[in-house]
Amino acid sequence: MNITRNENYIIIEDKSLDIASMATELSKAHEDFKHNNVIVNVLDKGNLEAKDLLVFLEITNLHRNNKRSFVIASNPVSVETLPDDIIIAPTLREAEDIINMEELERELGF
Repeated sequence: MNITRNENYIIIEDKSLDIASMATELSKAHEDFKHNNVIVNVLDKGNLEAKDLLVFLEITNLHRNNKRSFVIASNPVSVETLPDDIIIAPTLREAEDIINMEELERELGF
């Protein structure tokens, strides 16, 4: 997995793994990044459906329970069929904006 560190978040991506394998590897490595806001970049995985992203539900909940953001940068999917806990952004820039907004909300006590 490739990890790119930025000021208040990291971007995790892996071009060699499929979505399910990537979610498994993230779960195994969660201890290494549990204190970071995370963007998981799967934009290179092609046209995914909402059901494909459900593999991230467990790691998303675990991460968000630690008061950290977990955003998936993915091609547009039908978010109506996803649980509210899974946050999707269509670009890396929008994923970064979501993290910045969530950080501000946490600072304000929301």
